[in-house]
Amino acid sequence: MKTKTIDHVLRATWMAVSKMYNEEAGKAGSTMATGFALLSIDPEKGTPSTALGPKMGMEATSLSRILKNMETKGLIIRKRNPKDGRSVLVHLTKFGLEMRKFSKDVVLRFDEAVKDNVSEEDLATFIEVANTIMELVNNKKIYKPETSVK
Repeated sequence: MKTKTIDHVLRATWMAVSKMYNEEAGKAGSTMATGFALLSIDPEKGTPSTALGPKMGMEATSLSRILKNMETKGLIIRKRNPKDGRSVLVHLTKFGLEMRKFSKDVVLRFDEAVKDNVSEEDLATFIEVANTIMELVNNKKIYKPETSVK
């Protein structure tokens, strides 16, 4: 039997989770990306549109498309930031708040299912390993940037 790489396990697992989230979101006429955006927007104060991309780890063009779609569906409205007229705050509509609750429930259901089937010790180890991988990647400890092109 061939040993699977860590990369393969991470990608295959995330693809399965992503598919599951998209199937659940589809039941409400939504997508995982929209649900993630809804959960990233402050439900009371709104969130600056420029802060959403980094918060979600998305490029501006992808986020722009998602926000436009969310606005079309009546999930969000954009308002000028009263503290800084150059920026825009994204606010959830009443429908957006309902869909945010739906998205939150989906995520919490997944969380509970995992916790019901994985020991606290194994879950703590998983989180520790995931954090170590994030640290290695974010601090460029795996592939060092080249100082010069040859």
